Amino acid sequence: MMEKNVLLGHGSGGKLSHDLIKQIFVKHFDNEILRQQTDAALLKVDAGNIAFTTDSYVVDPIFFPGGNIGKLAVCGTVNDLSVSGATPKYISAAFIIEEGFPLSDLETIVETMALEAKKAGVLIVTGDTKVVNKGQCDKVFINTAGIGVLEEEYKEISFGKTINPGDKIIVNGTIADHGMAIMASRNFGNFKTDITSDCACLNGLIKTVLDSGCKVKFMRDATRGGLATVLCELSESGALGIEINETSVLVNENVRGICELLGFDPFYVANEGKIVLVADNNDAEKVLAIMQSHELGKQSSIIGEFVTDHAGKTILNTEIGGKRIIDMLAGEQLPRIC
Repeated sequence: MMEKNVLLGHGSGGKLSHDLIKQIFVKHFDNEILRQQTDAALLKVDAGNIAFTTDSYVVDPIFFPGGNIGKLAVCGTVNDLSVSGATPKYISAAFIIEEGFPLSDLETIVETMALEAKKAGVLIVTGDTKVVNKGQCDKVFINTAGIGVLEEEYKEISFGKTINPGDKIIVNGTIADHGMAIMASRNFGNFKTDITSDCACLNGLIKTVLDSGCKVKFMRDATRGGLATVLCELSESGALGIEINETSVLVNENVRGICELLGFDPFYVANEGKIVLVADNNDAEKVLAIMQSHELGKQSSIIGEFVTDHAGKTILNTEIGGKRIIDMLAGEQLPRIC
């Protein structure tokens, strides 16, 4: 009979460990590679280049409107590979679990991971489970690593070295949804705020754009540090400046309201389903139309462009007709949002 809560014995490597792996992890993540349960998954990768990423997830709360820590772990890893121009293939998943954590909650998390992996077309092929004493971990932490196949023609997308004046910056929808969904859950858990995380796997949207043949010069997902951090990194790394139109950057009104209430700037708030894409000036309108035709890009907009003025800086043309510099985030604005 399965226990109701995680015990220290579930991390012992003995029968309880084997039962946990079999009855929860293998049950939901099942595939031919994982089923072998070897110390290292043996993968066949037909590519001259691979993309490899890793991340850890410690979000609080672990369940939030629009997802949970498991969905976040899969989407975050898939997106890190996808914005590099790679096709995500394989994911590892390692769990650090606090003694006493409900097994029903663990299974819900694992079920969600399995569903998101299936939707994204990736396999969870290896993993690990550790159980720590009560009080030595906050419920559950997840570490993932991901491998993707990278075609030669997309090798430079991560660097943005071929960006020219006039090239356009596109974002696939509203910003700050994820960070404010977490903060609302954390601070106003007993009240309905109608804010939902944008957590989603973006590889399908990205593939649609890349398969079109349009020239994409840069991609990055705007997670911690938000849209502002990506823009600052882009402008500071080259000899060009960036101009952004505030009216083109979409923010849901309820998200804007929570930002104002808690004192946050939406430009610096984390997203988990938003890509910042730089398209060649000649292809920008076509890229925009392609993104708007996809479920995860219906609200896509061109938010700005690269300019020869104010090299190394990002300037925001404000809604009221002024201008301000967008600086890099200093310090930690939102702890434990991913």
